[in-house]
Amino acid sequence: MSRYQSPKVNTNAAKGVAIGIIILIIIGVVAFASVKIVDAGHRGVLLHWNAVDLTAPPLDEGLHFVVPFQDDVVTIEVRTLKYEKESRSASKDLQTVETTVTVNYHPDKEKIHTLYKDLGLDYEDRVIQPAIEETVKQVTANYNAEELITKRPLVKQDIESSIRERLSQFHVVTEVISITDFEFSPLFAQAIEAKVEAEQKALKAENDLRRIEVEAKQREANAVGLANANIAEAKGEAEAISIINQALAENPNYLEWLKTQAWDGKLPLVVGEGGTPFIQIPVTP
Repeated sequence: MSRYQSPKVNTNAAKGVAIGIIILIIIGVVAFASVKIVDAGHRGVLLHWNAVDLTAPPLDEGLHFVVPFQDDVVTIEVRTLKYEKESRSASKDLQTVETTVTVNYHPDKEKIHTLYKDLGLDYEDRVIQPAIEETVKQVTANYNAEELITKRPLVKQDIESSIRERLSQFHVVTEVISITDFEFSPLFAQAIEAKVEAEQKALKAENDLRRIEVEAKQREANAVGLANANIAEAKGEAEAISIINQALAENPNYLEWLKTQAWDGKLPLVVGEGGTPFIQIPVTP
């Protein structure tokens, strides 16, 4: 004998299962909406009904629970980011200059909710790009084209300080600012190269002139030293002759003494008629 089940009972059971499934789905959706995860290297901006909550600090990395359907979290990366911009400007002497500026930066971790409220997620295009372009044009106009090359550290310092000041107003922290290139028109680049080459040649000529002058002064000093030595030698000989003459005047036998000092001890083998002996030997009467 088979049991009979009314259609009404089956319908109620099906409705109960459906309601249970719906409840589970609702619970899952609510649970999912109440849990927010902030990834590593990011911070979270808490929103109440899509309005930024400035009273709550930015959310750190990790798991956070919020009021479902009322609250939401927008994550913003706070790691070091890179923005590179090529800018065209004019120097003080109206030369066209193409400058490439690279900025390494990150949003202020404690002010990202203000940053998001004021600028949104596209703050690079809203703030960083205009800051670079305006700064490069302003600083470049203060220098002529040659100074942009010869005074590159000073130009970099001016650009860097101006960009830092502009971005700090929007809670963007600059880490490193690099000027990777200054490019001029080909004609001006050739002119600069020719000028540098001419200056190098002029410097070499000046150094050669100085070397020649130093060598001439050295030769002159050597000549003066030699002349002084000859003068001293001549004075010495003159003084010696004067001493000998004085000795001869005072003592006639002094000449004979000098002969004995120069004699090698040998008498001449032949003495001509009427010859005078080399040494006069005194004869005692």
